[in-house]
Formats: sequence, structure tokens, C-alpha cells
Amino acid sequence: MPSISITARTLRDGGSTKTQCAILPVFTGGKLSDIGAQLDSALGGIIQAALAMGDFSGAQGKTLLLPGSKDVKRVLLVGLGNGKTFDRAAQRSFCDTAGKALKHTEARDALALLNDLPFDSEDDAAACCEDLARSVVAHQYHYSETLSKKPRGSKLTKLSVSPGEMLPAARARSAMDVGIALGKGINAARELGNLPGNICTPDYLAKAARKLGRQNARVTTKVLNEKQMAELGMGSLLSVSAGSDQPARLIVMEYKGGKRGDAPQVLVGKGITFDTGGISLKPGAKMDEMKYDMCGAASVLGTFEALCELGLEINVVGIIAAAENMPSGRATKPGDVVTSMAGKTIEVLNTDAEGRLVLCDALTYAERFKPAAVIDMATLTGACVVALGSHAAALYANNDELADQLLKAGIDSHDRAWRMPLWDEYRKQLHSNFADLANIGGPEAGSITAACFLAQFAENYPWAHLDIAGAAWNSSPKGATGRPVGLLLRYLRERAGAQ
Repeated sequence: MPSISITARTLRDGGSTKTQCAILPVFTGGKLSDIGAQLDSALGGIIQAALAMGDFSGAQGKTLLLPGSKDVKRVLLVGLGNGKTFDRAAQRSFCDTAGKALKHTEARDALALLNDLPFDSEDDAAACCEDLARSVVAHQYHYSETLSKKPRGSKLTKLSVSPGEMLPAARARSAMDVGIALGKGINAARELGNLPGNICTPDYLAKAARKLGRQNARVTTKVLNEKQMAELGMGSLLSVSAGSDQPARLIVMEYKGGKRGDAPQVLVGKGITFDTGGISLKPGAKMDEMKYDMCGAASVLGTFEALCELGLEINVVGIIAAAENMPSGRATKPGDVVTSMAGKTIEVLNTDAEGRLVLCDALTYAERFKPAAVIDMATLTGACVVALGSHAAALYANNDELADQLLKAGIDSHDRAWRMPLWDEYRKQLHSNFADLANIGGPEAGSITAACFLAQFAENYPWAHLDIAGAAWNSSPKGATGRPVGLLLRYLRERAGAQ
């Protein structure tokens, strides 16, 4: 996982500060802000000249890089649009545009001049600082692990902001620290998701979890092998790895940042490191993208990375059910009946509905931690992509308060989810003549019936399920997104009482 080192600091007087790149927000209309006018004067009028010649309009999403002076080496103009509305969406656009443009400069440090932006509140100003830091760190990421010619990396190591009078320096710095931690967590999840299946195996995920434990005193990691899982009765999980030469692993991480005895938040991630569909073999087209079927697991590890960076005062358990789903003479067959850790029998009607088979045993295992809540993340169903596309994860929950908390965290972090029904009527589709339940519910409401399956193993605690099949990666250009690390970290920060 690439290591990004960016230092957050705040400055009151942007005009007199030395920097290799000053980031200046500009609205359409050609009028510079007060801080912009000061900078322009110090640079001999080069900014106003560019605006007057029409080289830069200030349109949202547009940038222009100008040469600077001895103290300010270069100036990055970032368009904000007409300025009539500078809401959170416009702020996010500014932060994303600036982060993307900075990646392509030679600057080793940058200073964002936010002094005169028309924030509605201190909270909005803090959110902008967080989003900017997150965007800058996230845009530093590039995949290089299996490339013989490594891509050019960014040289940026320091990000500063001049926040203006509305936002106290301490809060600006705190917000940037959160953004940096979040960016690192997102990048960690993206890197794991992007690795090919012949590298990122269940054992590879286990090594990544152990590394986190070695590097952070608050984290302890243990990994259960197949023999230990069999002794616990995890016949459902083990039915998925039966056809693979790669042994399954149940990875358990405990982050102890809260008071001893406080009930932990439990995050459960689906870690299918490659999914052929098993005997119910998938079509060949886009099967390569099934390396992303472990993005739920990646989001758990990415969230733990951010947790450790921030040192949140909360107890969190991460459980990753890691396996590879392959066809072979040993593989589970359609029609086979397996017994879960909960003692419920399952008729496996389709071996390509394997995610719920590993998750149900992980959800049962989670009970031993007496959790405050359990949230599982899984690239579970294509039906979810049909329903919601890539903009929102599907959220299912057996507890309204938990659902509301997650929905709010998704809105606040712009890593959104949409609540879906979990009605008893859908459970009827999982009826089996030969087992307690079937692992699929027919062609209708596929994402819902998958959640209904999981709900039957999460009845003893508040539980939510995030189907991230549409949100976890992009197909064009291909690449993991790191979602829903943003949503999860925001949720955990709020539970820890962080502002």
C-alpha cells in the first residue's frame, strides 16, 4: 500500500507565505477575492492579466497553472462557477478539482487560500478543509504493483490552508487531519481491491491484517484456518472454498481505543478474493472484475487504517471472511446442503451466490463480541447495480436507529447509501424443501432476498448490511473506489463523539 505523507498546518496570512503552489479559488466574472488581489499584486498582476485575456473563466471544474515568483513558485487557479451558490456540492467540486490538478505539478508543498470563500457556517468551512485534504491524498494514489514501468508519482508532501476568520486554526487543522486519515484509508482499500487475484489471496489479506496489528498497539489480529473454522461448525463458509487450492481464512481484528468493557462496533467484510461462480460458472466477459469481490474486506482494512491514524476512542472489531470460489472436483454443487455455524442448514441452489454463505458464518461469529452494532459490507448482488447503479450502496437494517445513523453518515461523507425494504414477505422466496433455507430466492428482488438471507443470522443484535456491488469499483476506467470507507469512518467518528 503506498504511503502518503502530508502535513496539515494552518496559516492566517497567505499573501506573505512561501509556497511552491498557491491554490486560489476563483468565481466567474473576473473579480478576484481580497486574498486573490493581494497575491496578484505580489506577483505583478499576472492573475488579473490571465482573467482579462480570457485564459481562465472561473468555470466550475476548470484550472489554470501560472508561473509565480521567488516566494510563490506557481499559482493554481481553480474555478468555482458563478458564486450564487457555494453549497457542499460546489465545495466538493473545488476540492476534487484542486486535488486532481496538484497531482500533475512538481510542487512539493501547496497552500490553499480559502480566506474569502462564502461559507455558510464554521461547519461548512471545516468540511471543506477535510474534503480538500482527503481529495489531495486520494489523488496521490496510483497503482504500480504489477507494472514494470512505474507511473510518475506526485512529489507533494505538505498541504497547508489559510482558512480565514470564520474557522479557528485548531479546528481547521483537526479537519485536515481527518481528511488525511480518510484519504489514506481509501487508498489502502483501493490498493487491495486493484491487486490481481493471484496476489491478493485470502492469505494475503491475512498478512495485511497482521501487519496492521504489528504497526499499531491498539490493534490485535488473529487468523483462523480451515481446521479451526471446521471445529466451530462453519460449514457454510467452508463450502465456498472447497473447490479452491487457496485455503479460506477468517480474519479477526480488534481495535481497542475505547473504555474496557464498552460494546464494540463490528465491521464484517466479504473477502472473496476471486469469484468464478464455482460450478455455477460465470460468463467469461468481465470475469476479471471478480478480483474486486473482496472490496468489502478491503473497506474493513481501509477503515482500520484510518482508525489507527486518528486514534479514535472507540472499540471496533473487524471480521473478514476470506475465500476463493473456484470449480473443481471438490467444489460444492448446486443442490448440496451445508450446515452453518448457527446450526441452520442451507440448500446451495447456485454456487455463484457465495458471498452470503461466507458472511452468514461471520455474522454468527460476531455474536461472541456482544456488539453494540454489526455492519457488513459486501459486493453481494448484480441486482443491486441494476437498482441503484454506482451512486449509492443499498442499505438494509433490522434497526431503524442504526439505519438512520448510517444514512446520515453517508450524506455527510458523500459516500451515500439508500435504504431498501427488508420485509418478511421476501423471506418466502428463500423456502427450501430440503433445508432450513435456500441461498437464492429466484429472479425477483435479488438484492433484497440476499439481505433477507443474512438477516436470519443477525437476529441477536442491531445489524445493517451494505450491498456495495455498484459502488466498490468502476469498470471504465477500471479501478477500486475505496467505498464505503468514507461512510464507515464518519459513522465511527460520530459514535466516538468526535466532531
